[in-house]
Amino acid sequence: MDTQTRLRALPKVDEALKHPRIAAALREYPRQLVLDAIRDVVDGARARILSSEDYEVDTEELLGLALTRVELKSRRSLRRVINATGVIVHTNLGRSLLSEAAAAAVAEVASGYSTLEYDVESGDRGSRHVHCEELICKLTGAEAALAVNNNAAAVMLGISALARGGEAIVSRGQLVEIGGSFRIPDIMAESGSKMVEVGTTNKTHLKDYENALTADTKLLLKVHSSNFRVVGFTEEVNLADLVDLGARHGVPVFEDQGSGVLVDLRKWGLPYEPTVSESLAAGASLVSCSGDKLLGGPQAGILVGRADVIRKLKQHPMARALRLDKMTLAALEVTLRAYLDPERVVREIPTLRMLTMPAEEVRARAEALASKVRDACNEAYEVAVVDDVARAGGGALPMADIPTVVVRVTPRNGSEEDLQRKLRLGDPCIVVRINEGAVCIDPRTLQDGEDDIVASAVASMCRERG
Repeated sequence: MDTQTRLRALPKVDEALKHPRIAAALREYPRQLVLDAIRDVVDGARARILSSEDYEVDTEELLGLALTRVELKSRRSLRRVINATGVIVHTNLGRSLLSEAAAAAVAEVASGYSTLEYDVESGDRGSRHVHCEELICKLTGAEAALAVNNNAAAVMLGISALARGGEAIVSRGQLVEIGGSFRIPDIMAESGSKMVEVGTTNKTHLKDYENALTADTKLLLKVHSSNFRVVGFTEEVNLADLVDLGARHGVPVFEDQGSGVLVDLRKWGLPYEPTVSESLAAGASLVSCSGDKLLGGPQAGILVGRADVIRKLKQHPMARALRLDKMTLAALEVTLRAYLDPERVVREIPTLRMLTMPAEEVRARAEALASKVRDACNEAYEVAVVDDVARAGGGALPMADIPTVVVRVTPRNGSEEDLQRKLRLGDPCIVVRINEGAVCIDPRTLQDGEDDIVASAVASMCRERG
C-alpha cells in the first residue's frame, strides 16, 4: 500500500475507544490515561509510516501496545522490591524493614484520626514528642530526647542550636561524606557555625583539640565513622577524654553516633559498635543517630542528651520544619517498644533478625531454593550453593563480613547480566547481585514467602528461553 493508504488505515481514537479490549480497560483505568496511550501509539505508528515504506498497520497490535502502555503508566513508582542481594540495610531499597507490629501501627494512624497532638486525659492540645521521648530515654539512659526526620537533620539541628555564630571543632579524620553527598563540612556551614579542623586524616590527638580552643569555641564535634574505617597508623581521641576536655573549658560535646545501635551486637559474633547509651555514659552532652539503620525502624534522626540541651533544640525554629509525621512516629514508637524485651527484639525487628540469622539457617534455605531452581532449570542454568559474605549495608558495620550462603545461578547460554535484568524488570522486581560470572541469590535478605517467588521467577526465565 502507498503511504496515504497506510495512514488512513490507522485506527481513529473514537473508534478505538469502542473496541472491546479498550472498553474493558476503560472500566479499570482512568479515561485520560487510556486516551493518551492510544494517541501515543498511533502517533508512533504514523511516524514509522512516514519514515519507512515497509511498515504495515496492524490495529490489534497497536491496541495491544496501548494497553501495555496503560498498565506500565498505572504501576506505582514506589513499589515492593524483593532484596536478594544479601545487603541488609540497603539504602537504595529503603533501608530497614518495619516489623509487622510497626507496619500495622502505621496503617492504623494513617487511615484514621490519632492522638498525634492531643492529650486524652486533659482533653487539651498535647505534644507529638511524648510518643517516643520516654521510650528513648528509658532505652538509652538519656535525660531527654527528640526525634526529627533523619540523622542529617539531627546533626544540622544540633550544630545550629549549639554552635551558630561560633566555632565547632572537629577532627579532619571525621569530615565524612555519606550517601547523597551529605558532607559534614557542608552541614556545619549551613548551620551557621565556623568549622575548625584539627589533627590529620589518620591521627588526631587531644592536644590538637586543646590548642584549637578559643573564646569563640561553642562545640566539640565527634563523628563516628560508621560507614568506613581508617586502619594502620591511626589514632583518635576517645569520647570520654573529649568530654573531659570540654568540661574543663565549658564546651559541650556532640557525637554523631550514626548507626543507632541500642544492643551489643558482639553476642551474635558481629564487630563491636558503640551503643547510644555508651556514648551518653561517656558524658556526651548530645548524641544523634539514625532510626532506619541498625536500630531497625523508620527513617528518623534521634537526638538524646542533657535536658537543657534537648530543650534548646526543641525551641529552635528549625525543629518544626524537621519534625516527624504521625506515621513515622507510630512506626518508631512500636520499634522502640520491642527493645524493652531484649530476648524478643531480635526476632521481631527484621534488620536484627537478618543480621543475626545463623549461617546454618541460611544454608538450609539456600539448599531448598537451589533444589527448586535446579529442578526447573537444569538444562538452562548451572545451579550451586556456595559460601559467601553478606553486608550490613546503610553505612553500618563496614568491617563486618557476615557469613552467609548463596545460590549461584550461571546461565549455560546467554549472560548473567541478562538474567539479572529480567529479574529486575519482573513483577515484583527482584534485585540480585552478580559475582564472578553468576547471579547470586542470598536468602538472608529474603522475607517469608519470597524464596518461592524468586524460584518461580527464575523458572519462568527458563521457560522463556525454552
